[in-house]
Amino acid sequence: MHSAAVLWPPHPRITPLKPRSRLLNPLLLCRGKPSLVLQFRPPLKILLLAASSKSPSPPVSSDSDQQPQRADAEISSDVQKENQSLDLGWLPAFPHVLTASMANFLFGYHIGVMNGPIEAIAHELGFEGNSFLEGLVVSIFIAGAFIGSLSIASLVDKFGSRRTFQLGTMPLILGALLSAQAHNLVEMLWGRFLVGLGIGANTVLVPLYISEVSPTKYRGSLGTLCQIGTCLGIIASLALGIPSESDSHWWRTMFYIACTPGFILAFGMQFAVESPRWLYNVGRVDEAKKVIGTIWGESEVEKSIVEIQNVIKDDVNSQKTSWLELFKEPHKKVVFIGGSLFILQQFAGINGVLYFSSLTFQDVGITSSALTSLYVGLTNLTGALSALALMDKQGRRRLLIGSYLGMALSMFLIVYAISGPLDEESSHMLSILGTLLYIFTFALGAGPVTGIIIPELSSAQTRSKVMGFSFSIHWNVGNY
Repeated sequence: MHSAAVLWPPHPRITPLKPRSRLLNPLLLCRGKPSLVLQFRPPLKILLLAASSKSPSPPVSSDSDQQPQRADAEISSDVQKENQSLDLGWLPAFPHVLTASMANFLFGYHIGVMNGPIEAIAHELGFEGNSFLEGLVVSIFIAGAFIGSLSIASLVDKFGSRRTFQLGTMPLILGALLSAQAHNLVEMLWGRFLVGLGIGANTVLVPLYISEVSPTKYRGSLGTLCQIGTCLGIIASLALGIPSESDSHWWRTMFYIACTPGFILAFGMQFAVESPRWLYNVGRVDEAKKVIGTIWGESEVEKSIVEIQNVIKDDVNSQKTSWLELFKEPHKKVVFIGGSLFILQQFAGINGVLYFSSLTFQDVGITSSALTSLYVGLTNLTGALSALALMDKQGRRRLLIGSYLGMALSMFLIVYAISGPLDEESSHMLSILGTLLYIFTFALGAGPVTGIIIPELSSAQTRSKVMGFSFSIHWNVGNY
């Protein structure tokens, strides 16, 4: 049986909107113009026409029918929101940034490579028991890094980031090979100096390169790969150093292994993109547009080219900026901030905490150097990963402030553990907590933010010199 329902009257009555109607029906307001409202009279009669003896079919639309439809609509909406929240704008630049961060992995590796085998090296090369020469083998690495950080500015301005990475990797590989094959103190010193030269150059170049190839939205997060690479390098060197406790010649193998990341970095940079700012600055505009389209998206090409063009025009008078002019307006403020951040970073005491953390763990009965290094390395890595997630959400300034406040609190816990009215077990546990909290909070802000914020504050033409000067302070002040 088919049925039909007819509403009467068939046509609405159109009447002008009265003031009372506006109050009763505010959704129909139309400012500044007369409005019309459609009013339907209630049906006076519903005519049901019987066409057959079958039972009436169910209503066309009912609540039970609409519920699955609403559920499907809600699921579809959730899927759309999830797809929108899945932001992969960082992915095109990630392989290039990851390749550059291999330089920081080498930095961390060469920091830890001398931690365990130094006594075996001294014994085999004939300066065992001479603390001055042992310290010289370690510290000459820092002297090379100091020189390398100052020499990088002229190279990157002339050859670009990719070629400079490859040039900076050459002393890293040669230094590691010379150290591995050293038969006397002089060869070991030259090997360590060459390694430091390459480390100083590349650690300046990494944050500079990341700041110029990363999309602005993800620059902070991608920049934390520097700190993560350093942490992984330290953990790798400490883990590989465990066999040196039983094999007095294992240190040579460790230096041979250090050549592998160097080759990966040099080879990977052959396929990495060049800095679009450098390409535009040297007149290779088409290549700059191609790079921007590859790593930032085609929609960003024209806008980014205009921004780069404006920056270069603003800095046209600074194209021949000398080192002395960095200490004059308008550059001296950025130089002061960069130098101050690195001074604060080192004077905060991170090196002392890392070097003497093993003594703190020994006080609580953890005598294994490998286990101690594992605790420290994992804590450092956890802080760096947390910075990766928070950098672009919380901002550089907030992370820096929180990091230094956290380090201050950690130092207070350590002092209170030593001098407070606590029993021995509580004192030891609080010392461990303070030490690990200090390392975590350092890796959360003071470690990664310092290298990221300087190129963001510097002009295009002075960025490499400001970075070189700031890192030279890092090597010169913080490690002596």
